[in-house]
Amino acid sequence: VPNHRVVTHYRAVEEFDGASPCNDTRWVQKWQSWQSSRPLRRTSLSLGSGFWHATGRHSSRRLLRAIPRHVAQILQADVLWQMGHTGSGVKVAVFDTGLSEKHPHFKNVKERTNWTNEKTLDDGLGHGTFVAGVIASMRECQGFAPDSELHIFRVFTNNQVSYTSWFLDAFNYAILKKIDVLNLSIGGPDFMDHPFVDKVWELTANKVIMVSAIGNDGPLYGTLNNPADQMDVIGVGGIDFEDNIARFSSRGMTTWELPGGYGRVKPDIVTYGSGVRGSGLKEGCRSLSGTSVASPVVAGAVTLLASTVLNRELVNPASMKQALIASARRLPGVNMFEQGHGKLDLLRAYQILNSYKPQASLSPSYIDLTECPYMWPYCSQPIYYGGMPTIVNVTILNGMGVTGRIVDKPIWQPYLPQNGDYVDVAVSYSPVLWPWAGYLAVSISVAKKAASWEGIAQGHVMVTVASPAENDSAIGGEMTSTVKLPVKVKIVPTPPRSKRILWDQYHNLRYPPGYFPRDNLRMKNDPLDWNGDHIHTNFRDMYQHLRSMGYFVEVLGAPITCFDASQYGTLLMVDSEEEYFPEEITKLRRDIDNGLSLIIFSDWYNTSVMRKVKFYDENTRQWWMPDTGGANVPALNDLISVWGMAFSDGLYEGDFTMADHDMYYASGCSIARFPEDGIVIAQTLKDQGLEVLKQETAVVENVPVLGLYQTPSEGGGRIALYGDSNCIDDSHRQKDCFWLLDALLQYTSYSMAPPSLTHSKNRVVPPTGTDRPLPQRLEGNHLYRYSKVLEAHLGDPKPRPLPACPHLSWAKPQPLNETAPSNLWKHQKLLSVDMDKVVLPNVRPYRPQVRPLSPGESGAWDIPGGIMPGRYNQEVGQTIPMFAFLGAMVVLSFFVVQLTKAKSKPKRRKPRVKRPLYLQQQQPQTPHSGKNPTV
Repeated sequence: VPNHRVVTHYRAVEEFDGASPCNDTRWVQKWQSWQSSRPLRRTSLSLGSGFWHATGRHSSRRLLRAIPRHVAQILQADVLWQMGHTGSGVKVAVFDTGLSEKHPHFKNVKERTNWTNEKTLDDGLGHGTFVAGVIASMRECQGFAPDSELHIFRVFTNNQVSYTSWFLDAFNYAILKKIDVLNLSIGGPDFMDHPFVDKVWELTANKVIMVSAIGNDGPLYGTLNNPADQMDVIGVGGIDFEDNIARFSSRGMTTWELPGGYGRVKPDIVTYGSGVRGSGLKEGCRSLSGTSVASPVVAGAVTLLASTVLNRELVNPASMKQALIASARRLPGVNMFEQGHGKLDLLRAYQILNSYKPQASLSPSYIDLTECPYMWPYCSQPIYYGGMPTIVNVTILNGMGVTGRIVDKPIWQPYLPQNGDYVDVAVSYSPVLWPWAGYLAVSISVAKKAASWEGIAQGHVMVTVASPAENDSAIGGEMTSTVKLPVKVKIVPTPPRSKRILWDQYHNLRYPPGYFPRDNLRMKNDPLDWNGDHIHTNFRDMYQHLRSMGYFVEVLGAPITCFDASQYGTLLMVDSEEEYFPEEITKLRRDIDNGLSLIIFSDWYNTSVMRKVKFYDENTRQWWMPDTGGANVPALNDLISVWGMAFSDGLYEGDFTMADHDMYYASGCSIARFPEDGIVIAQTLKDQGLEVLKQETAVVENVPVLGLYQTPSEGGGRIALYGDSNCIDDSHRQKDCFWLLDALLQYTSYSMAPPSLTHSKNRVVPPTGTDRPLPQRLEGNHLYRYSKVLEAHLGDPKPRPLPACPHLSWAKPQPLNETAPSNLWKHQKLLSVDMDKVVLPNVRPYRPQVRPLSPGESGAWDIPGGIMPGRYNQEVGQTIPMFAFLGAMVVLSFFVVQLTKAKSKPKRRKPRVKRPLYLQQQQPQTPHSGKNPTV
């Protein structure tokens, strides 16, 4: 197994005013620096001060965050401390940069181990010390669990470097030491580092609760880091002290499942990660920001919570995650791929965990395609007959055991009074739930009888999970748990063909596993194309724009042979890296002859530049060479050659104006061939290929960048080509060109050629392409290793046999003639949880006023009224004394009455039976004795 090098970039500097701007791009670069080390794998997830603030709201009040309160107290850990819970008996591991031996903040460091090639156990950077302090510091900036047993694993050098093999060795030792909670404030994009991923599964299978940072690559979507994106790990995102999602916090969805499926909801939970105070390198406290900070907040909370449970057998990676997500407080106006289940609520989690019975649950716990913004992107587009099935990837959490299975098959039960029979549902699921979790993929389509109907349809999916009963002496004893997944969708009549766009996901490839380079070569610090190239990840803004313009956008996760082209106006192919099956090329030509239109946004492709941007991996002693350019231009040329079109291997960059819009061409290619009766627009650009290869600057005039063509067959479709996708890609977009996409769609869908382009002064004669050869595939490339189309062959790789199109097996409905629930978002109740049994002491919760409230704004710490029935009332500390006082007055008046009676009838004895009632009423007022409630 290749031993991957991990290069980290610690930007964990102390908070101070006047921080440098966070997006300060340096344009002065040396192209040779590509030939360095492997691109970053797993990095530290903390940030400099420039990143602390969240998305924009009330930024003028930022300095008020500096009230020096400790995060453990803000989350009310002191309530549990007063009950006698301080983390004792729980082993917590910190995988980071080490810890000095005599740091004054820690009293229970059980063991420090070093897994690096440096001969020291001490922290030379301060990152590991800070993380350990948030979890377990005992003084100054207090951690959550000061009495927990700290195990320090030094897995990063002072040069911020680590290797997968160091992690594997350290993970094995953590299993040996029976660690309970493990914090990983690290992450990287490589979810296909199989030895690492498998070892994380092994850890959680051994009941190690893994808590990991979701990443600092926000606000871009599709930026989740591994291992936080794994089902068995608690993935943590960051918020600021005003309850805004931190700008830096990575967003979902997971991209493992692309192109055929759909991503899971991550992060699982969010908590404070901006301007949090923790232990300094040698002593004292400092403030840091990043999901690196949010992760130990949750790890510390988990350690504290584990110490409150009397029966530790009930605490496992699934039950802990169930308690955290069921108790989390949803943030208003934020979608599930930003906040997961919401903000950590420590006391509510304590109540749930201490009345917990082993069971299965779902994440998300319901599907409501009408609920915005939380259920974005599902809520952003209604469903209709003939559309691609909507896939919701639900995670099954199994608190009953490390292994489980789904009994029989999930059952689809439509509500007939709520038109549930207008919906078809297909369900696929993990054959085995291991470790502690599995998937439930729900595909939703509209029945033919609803082709012209509009309305809401409801039903639910019933799933029964079984797990071996660990302590059951009976042979074959099993525990079972049945969960219900409510489903609610909005159906509209099928839109006209001209309004329907099909996005080609199947031909987009990304890292991991192959080296697919960035589409903008200027972005040297982010050389990999790793965000999934999906309409809900790094093309989210484009998707939102198309929806606002009235278009319906669907995703093709299968070959071109697998869709009915008569349903769609335009096929949109952007930044395609994959090859094409011969059958796909034939079908697309036939579809366009019959009226389908095609828009292609290409990208750079130049074999000399590809060789230039290779790099040497010191670890595997191998050179890494890109398998394509920004796009696979030779494959695209095969696709469009029948119309006399082709892209070149020129590489261009520069600012220009088109139709009175400012544009920026970022590492794009040009059009090499185009039909003579087509429309071609050219611009003056810089030759970026020359700059990369020879560090020389040259300006090229009349570079053809845009082409429009009406195919000659009767009723035939239209084709539009553009040489650069960066202007619609969120990853490194500098100037958007959504106006151009609108103009091209007007042309392809409605045959309306925009006059601003047809009569442009930049219109040129279409190039014939006879002056230079078309780009060829890089000799010896390894694209076949990652391609769904190619397979290895003696000589050149050859196409595989065309795969069968996906076929869904629709569930047989079991209709219910009853009314569906109106509000699916009730608080995510776990079964058999009676929180009234779990009493909290009479402590007035600490409620910091971080900033003054604006008129009409609810307090950031208050629960939205009427939204979440059954939530723990954070004002409980104020209501208990009032009830206790009233109770005392009732009892006192009773005694006065009895005393009066005793004077008038001296022979009667004063009753004593009410004494226990008096104690009972006073009981909530007395501090908890420290005993744990029985479960």
